[in-house]
Amino acid sequence: MADTLTKAARSERMSRVKAKDTKPEMTVRKLVHSLGYRYRLHRRDIPGNPDMVFPSRKKVLFIHGCFWHRHGDSKCSLARLPKSRLDFWLPKLERNAERDGQNLEMLSQAGWDSLVVWECELRDIDAVKRKVMGFLCDEVN
Repeated sequence: MADTLTKAARSERMSRVKAKDTKPEMTVRKLVHSLGYRYRLHRRDIPGNPDMVFPSRKKVLFIHGCFWHRHGDSKCSLARLPKSRLDFWLPKLERNAERDGQNLEMLSQAGWDSLVVWECELRDIDAVKRKVMGFLCDEVN
């Protein structure tokens, strides 16, 4: 199936995709801040460049978009594959998920605890709040 947009239109649309300060990330940051936790953003010296870093707790939090990071939950409608150019998209998205796994492993080996909050989970902000509080308060998730 061919792309429905021109090359220039596709380029313009893709240029609007952000890596930082996304809506899901801002939602979680606002929630965590309202709970009284303070954090650092996007530390490049930590594997995976985590979205939120809690240095004194040696914990990191990733906010993953379901499409870009291949959320494996079968109930997640946001993780669908594109209908066109699967030969391009599938390897790209699978590599993103593979890299995420490698980063989580490196963090674990370095003594960091990690939590991933998926974009689709933000539909139930109270559940995300409990999940994040449990993670930051050293409770078992």
